[in-house]
Amino acid sequence: MNLVLMGLPGAGKGTQAERVVANYGIPHISTGDMFRAAMKEGTELGKQAKSFMDKGELVPDEVTIGIVRERLSKADCDNGFLLDGFPRTVPQAEALENILTDLGRKIDYVINIQVDQEILMERLTGRRICKSCGATYHLVFNPPASAGACDRCGGELYQRPDDNEETVQNRLEVNVKQTQPLLDFYQAKGYLKNINGQQHIDQVFSDIDSLLRDLK
Repeated sequence: MNLVLMGLPGAGKGTQAERVVANYGIPHISTGDMFRAAMKEGTELGKQAKSFMDKGELVPDEVTIGIVRERLSKADCDNGFLLDGFPRTVPQAEALENILTDLGRKIDYVINIQVDQEILMERLTGRRICKSCGATYHLVFNPPASAGACDRCGGELYQRPDDNEETVQNRLEVNVKQTQPLLDFYQAKGYLKNINGQQHIDQVFSDIDSLLRDLK
């Protein structure tokens, strides 16, 4: 099964990706992992990616697409893959179509985990971290026993700057703007499957599992 996983920050993609990989034995391929592997292996494309990343620049599409082609050609993808973080744009999605055509394959589903932005705000702004030991809490889902203090060491809890409401709101708006054309592209292709991510994580996976069982 050849899958693309989509969803806004905080939608729970990481949790669901782990479950899909564990249950179906296909590799979870993220853009970051691909770049790191290509750089570690010292491939020509990996060296090119590193030169851009070392300068703090975005890796150009032609390099990214080349690395994706190399990764999907590996033996562990013979029975399928779960792509996460690629494609990010319609031109990248079109390039992925061409790669898969060359490999004699096609996307089965684009799984989009949908969660309302208000709920994402609550999820993303509620995180608190201990200054002393690094333990992580959430004001709603995993609160400390005493407000502002770590259960483990008693250290002071703080909110990371990128978890504040204004930053999170901006991040979500940018993501919505970037992903909508991609969702429209995959909707037109007939690949898109929307999953309600506001349910319990077990139910979210159950819905994804029901979808994937049809591909077996």
